[in-house]
Amino acid sequence: MAVPFLTLEGVSVKLGGADLLDHLNWTIRQGEQWAITGPSGSGKTVLAHTLLGAHVHSGRITCPSRISIVEQQHRFKHRPGSTELYYQQRFNSSDADQTITVEQELAEYTGWDAAREEAGAAGDHWLDDLHIRPLLKKPLIQLSNGENKRVQLAIALLSTPELLILDNPFLGLDAEGRSTLHTIINKLATRNIVFILITSAQELPVSITHVGQLHQGKWAFLGSKTDFHPEKKVAGIQLDPTLLKQLTASAREEDNFSIAVKMVNTTIRYGEATILRNINWEVRKGQRWNVSGPNGAGKSTILSLITADNPQAYANEIWLFDRRRGTGESIWDIKKKIGFVSPELHLYFDTGANCFEVIASGLFDTIGLFRALNSEQEELTGRWMQLLSLQSLRTKRLAQLSAGQQRMVLLARALIKNPPMLILDEPCQGLDEEQTAYFRQLITILCEAFNTTLIYVSHYRQELPACIDRFLQLEKGEIVS
Repeated sequence: MAVPFLTLEGVSVKLGGADLLDHLNWTIRQGEQWAITGPSGSGKTVLAHTLLGAHVHSGRITCPSRISIVEQQHRFKHRPGSTELYYQQRFNSSDADQTITVEQELAEYTGWDAAREEAGAAGDHWLDDLHIRPLLKKPLIQLSNGENKRVQLAIALLSTPELLILDNPFLGLDAEGRSTLHTIINKLATRNIVFILITSAQELPVSITHVGQLHQGKWAFLGSKTDFHPEKKVAGIQLDPTLLKQLTASAREEDNFSIAVKMVNTTIRYGEATILRNINWEVRKGQRWNVSGPNGAGKSTILSLITADNPQAYANEIWLFDRRRGTGESIWDIKKKIGFVSPELHLYFDTGANCFEVIASGLFDTIGLFRALNSEQEELTGRWMQLLSLQSLRTKRLAQLSAGQQRMVLLARALIKNPPMLILDEPCQGLDEEQTAYFRQLITILCEAFNTTLIYVSHYRQELPACIDRFLQLEKGEIVS
């Protein structure tokens, strides 16, 4: 029998009085490649961070000392001496140099540089395998989600770890990106790099030999991949009809428009790079659109023009809610009419804020709650928490929640002001299969109940709510369908 590479004996983790891992026993042997799966909040990321030494635990862990992790989310670092990063900075060309480049990031974390590579340093082939070279001079803040994930993986591999942990690396990647990552993971296995892949049960590379499925901090399955047959649970949902009626009863003056979005020959450039080219697009009131395209196609940029986060909107002919940009409206006039959820916005929230505060901040379009609520606002926040079954999370900090729970809290934040337009950018990132099915049904119910205009960004048709019937596809900054 192969020599054990990693062992857990009766490992338990408690945080905030809750049992997150419950007496786990586990052995990884040389030659095995493991995937860890399970519903959102089951303890997968907690297990990864426990192996890294981030959580106090009982029981015994025997594992390598040199472990690297590719996290679900990554926060950009600003340059020394520059101002702290803010959400809109990614779209402001004058602030592009506030973050270091990909090349500088690699040098800081791994010591990589051109001289090192010319000397034949081991592992530099990953820059080619991950298509990093074209990104070397690019500021980190301007990377797409998929590009950012590839850079994280390059940093981890260039650090030559004994054990590599990949925490949901497929999140936010387009079909090509997922295929590339499957290839990379399979290469890791052929080169005898031991890794633990945290992923969904539907995203298991061929090189995976064993699967562990967690449920409420315990093993629901532990064994060979050939013996693993996950169940699919898709249940219908029902929202409290009385509560839903109360929330839809309030009249909205913001609904008095015909065209939510109109772009006429819109072009966006940063230096010599053209991000969007001659975009002509119209979204009428009550329409539900899917915006798709590969990573780097310009999806986030087109959304930034709608949400008033991109200053180049003033240099183009763009109409929002029947009014042309640059005719005296303020950013806040626009934002109060839009509910917005995105992976990037998620990064900028203070994870120390509790869920009630995060949801209530949507009333003021601020990333955090900076003012006291009146009784009516408190009641409204409570009603939305009740409608979305979030009452039990009221006082919990965002950091204490699973990625799926965090995404539901941010959805409540987007909905709380009953906006006439909802923009959801990859909203199912971090959700398990059951949560994704719930979310799709929920969006359809809410859009129909509120007659909400919807722009929904996703790479995957199977994640789209049933209410979507219009499609915009981008490729290299141009509309292709």
